[in-house]
Amino acid sequence: MTELCAIALGSNLSSEIGDSQKIVQAAIAQLANHPEIEVVKVSRWYRTKAITLPNSAPQPDYINGCAILRTLLTPLQLLHALFYVEQFFGRERRERWGARTLDLDLLLYGDLQIDTPELVLPHPRMSDRAFVLLPLAEIAADWIHPVKGQTISELSQNPPDLDLSYPIALDAKEIVLI
Repeated sequence: MTELCAIALGSNLSSEIGDSQKIVQAAIAQLANHPEIEVVKVSRWYRTKAITLPNSAPQPDYINGCAILRTLLTPLQLLHALFYVEQFFGRERRERWGARTLDLDLLLYGDLQIDTPELVLPHPRMSDRAFVLLPLAEIAADWIHPVKGQTISELSQNPPDLDLSYPIALDAKEIVLI
């Protein structure tokens, strides 16, 4: 049985593929080529300020967005597929909240709630992040957060980090792949 899932994408480091926007777009294409993943919708891309740990070096701005996927994969299989795509684009996990070529987060998997050492669903910090909620609200406004009991649209009205990350939508229009 297929399940709808939501993911967040982010990048603030260039690679041989190109700048951050090219990387997130290429990541969407790579996911669409997976035989058990269908990319249903992709939000606009947002430029956001990097939120870092105290006393950390400044980082370049991020390009962030969200996508809705339909998949036959289990939540853990999908998470591993996302890790594979991150590694393909040169992701190295060195430090928490560090700069990265690609970050893919599994936000929602239907209405499942999972809490294991390897995977927590819904993503535990998604409702605190404007750079997740604003693009997700574009493509999944009526999706109800399984823990909060509110729609993504409602959660996106006043995210707590809005004044820290300053998300600005880029000119590209929403992409719908069917």
